Formats: sequence, C-alpha cells, structure tokens
Amino acid sequence: MAMLDACANPDLITEITLQPVRRYGVDAAILFSDIVVPLRAVGIDVDIRPGVGPVIDQPIRDESDLVRLRDLEPPSVSFITEAVRALVGELGGTPLIGFAGGPFTLACYLVDGGPSKSFDRTKSLMYGNPALWRLLLDRLADITISFLQVQIAAGVSAVQLFDSWAGIVSPEDYRRSVLPFSSRIFTALEASGVPRIHFGVGTGELLGLLSEAGADVVGVDWRVPLDEAVPRVAPGRALQGNLDPAVLLAPWPVIEQRAREVLARGRTAEGHVFNLGHGVLPETDPDVLARLTDLVHAVPV
Repeated sequence: MAMLDACANPDLITEITLQPVRRYGVDAAILFSDIVVPLRAVGIDVDIRPGVGPVIDQPIRDESDLVRLRDLEPPSVSFITEAVRALVGELGGTPLIGFAGGPFTLACYLVDGGPSKSFDRTKSLMYGNPALWRLLLDRLADITISFLQVQIAAGVSAVQLFDSWAGIVSPEDYRRSVLPFSSRIFTALEASGVPRIHFGVGTGELLGLLSEAGADVVGVDWRVPLDEAVPRVAPGRALQGNLDPAVLLAPWPVIEQRAREVLARGRTAEGHVFNLGHGVLPETDPDVLARLTDLVHAVPV
C-alpha cells in the first residue's frame, strides 16, 4: 500500500501508532501521518515516492496556482478524526501527539516540486516576490490551523509543528518571512489549552526565534547541546531532544553514555522531553530502541 493511502486508512493509522507504545512502553504515542496529508486533502496532486519523498506534479509558481489550495474542511480528513478517537480509547491515559508541517516546509515542497538540498526555487520566490510569498504562506497557515484543530477536537493531548526545512534560511529571513505564519498557527491554537511543540532541523541559529513563535516546547536537533540551547530560547519554554539518531547505530556503551549526557544537559532546561534529534534511521535495531527507552525510564529525574 502506498504511504499516503496508509495515512488515510483509520485502522492502519491506529495500528501503526499503537505499535511503538506496545513494543517499547514509550511515554506518548505519535499519530501516524505525514506532513503532506492536508495538502492531498485540499486537492494537491502529491505522492510520496519511495527513496525520494513528497513529489508535487504541478508545483506552485504564480498567483494563479493558489486557487488549487482550497480551504481544508474537516470531512476531507475524517479518517484523522476517526483514528484519533479510536486511539484515545485504546491508549487510556497515554498521551497522543498530533502534528502538522509548518507553512515554510510545505511551501518548499509545493514550490520546488519535491525534495531538494537547498530549495532554491522556494527561496527565490521568497526573496523575489514577497507579495505572492505572503499569500502562499497565509493559505498554508490556514490549512495547517484547520488540520491541527481537527486533531485537537478529536482528542489529541498535544500537537507538534514540524518545520523541517526552516534551518535553510537566515535568522533575518526567518523573522521576516517565516515567523509571522508560524506565530499565527500557535496563536490560533492557544485557546485549546493543548501543549504546542515547535521543531525544525538545523535550527541552532533560529532557536530563539522558534521560541518566539509561541510554542510551549522547542525541539532541538543534535547539533546544539541542550544546555547551550537553554539560553537561546525564551523563558518558560521546555526543550525536546536531542540524541543524534546515528548514535543508535553505535555499540551500546556509546549509546548509553550519549543518552546520559543528553539527560544531564536536559536538566538545565525548565522542562525536558527526551527524544531523538530527528527521526529513527531505518537501519536501527529495534532492540536498541527498547534498551534506550528502559535506560531513560531508569535514570532519576
């Protein structure tokens, strides 16, 4: 079954989301989905190609293309509502974390048409046509807000905004061309009372700006030690992270040492959610994940 078809099947969403909780006893479940699910729901012809990633057949290149980004209506993602409600019942007291892609990252795929090392077309549009850029990101912010509100209404315990590619822009450009749209999302969700997490990759120079967007928790990838991240973020923010996923391919003594270092550095933050600095690498031994979970649970808070 294709990835996006699986992401639209409530039974598969439920089963795949539950598997890590059953196998490893982690403290929270993360909804099985993908950041391009809402794009497909609003009519964008997008596919996730194995070994490639999200591919857009007709990229957004001018204002006339924006008509293809219609409003996201809850019935178009009813499979999310159904899956979340089922998961809340199955999980009992274990929290369920929902998520969505940040407007900047969604724009990267929409404008470039697929994965890229530098997303030059996207940045060119951001620099050269700021009016169109604002229209595009406003539309994407609206779609993201609606998608996260559907998840919250169905019962998720927290939501995370993944702005995976935000690290490719400078702090000045982030403040001017990205931050306003992320901030609008977090502001729209504030009244729900659900904790909000903000994460990007390669965002060491942007951590302060990410914390300004309004989330309660700022994700930190493995490039910045947590105790160095603390003074970069606004007061009152917890940190999430940040073991390098590649460490899990090393011998266990190395993994244990690095995990303990992350936990120790995390104690300097106002709150710390232990996590990897990005996703699990496909070649990771599942037994190592189980040992890591047990280690983190065994270390005194």
